[in-house]
Amino acid sequence: MKRSEINYYMRESIKFLDECKFYLPKFAFWSLDEWKSKGEEVQEIIKNQLGWDITDYGQGDFSKIGLIHFTIRNGSLEEIEKGGKGYCEKVMILEEGQKLPMHFHFKKGEDIINRAAGILLVQVYNPTEDNNLADTPVTVSVDGVKVTVEAGGTIALAPGESIYLPPHLFHRFWIREGTGRTLIGEVSSVNDDKRDNFYLGEVGRFPEVDEDEEPLHILCSDYEKFLEL
Repeated sequence: MKRSEINYYMRESIKFLDECKFYLPKFAFWSLDEWKSKGEEVQEIIKNQLGWDITDYGQGDFSKIGLIHFTIRNGSLEEIEKGGKGYCEKVMILEEGQKLPMHFHFKKGEDIINRAAGILLVQVYNPTEDNNLADTPVTVSVDGVKVTVEAGGTIALAPGESIYLPPHLFHRFWIREGTGRTLIGEVSSVNDDKRDNFYLGEVGRFPEVDEDEEPLHILCSDYEKFLEL
C-alpha cells in the first residue's frame, strides 16, 4: 500500500469515528516527531502493538481485501501470569465490498460487535484436523443465544449485536450490500498477530508500504521502522 493511501484512510477513519462519537486515545494522533520524543513510558504501546493497523493482507487490493483496525488496549501472553492484562479491545472499520481472508486464531477467543451503521455478515466454518474447512454444522453464541448454521453459513449482525468466535473457528466477515461503512468492535483475549493467526492461502498480515509521502500517524507495524526500540 502507498503511504498516501494509508494516510487517506486514516483521515477518513477519524471523520467516521467522530460521526459515530467513538473517541480514540491521545497517542492515536501523535506525529512521528512526537513518537520519537518518547521513551520507556510508551513501551507497553509498542510491545503490545497498540495503535493504527491498516492492512490489505498483502493482496494489493484494499478495496476488496482489507480492514482498518485500531488496537486500544492489549496485553501480552508472557505477562498474564504476572498480573498483566489478559484481554484486548479493538475498533475496526469495514467498507462495503471488502472481505477479510478466511482465518482462525490458535489461542484468541473474541467477541465481534457491530457498533454502528451497516449490517455485518460473519461466515463460519469448523476446522478439519489438517486445518481446512469442515463440512459440519457450526454452533456459535450470538449475544448469549446459541445459533447453529450449516458449514459456511453466515450470521447477520445489526448494530448492537455481537458474536463470540472461539479459538480454531474459521471465520471472515463483510458488510451486507447497500448498508454502508460499518463500525466494528472487538473484545477478546490477548491479541498476538505475529504468532496466533492461521490463514487459508498466502496472506501477509501487515502491508508492504511504499513511502510516497510522510506518515500522518504511524502504524503499529511501523514502530520498528521509525523508532529506536
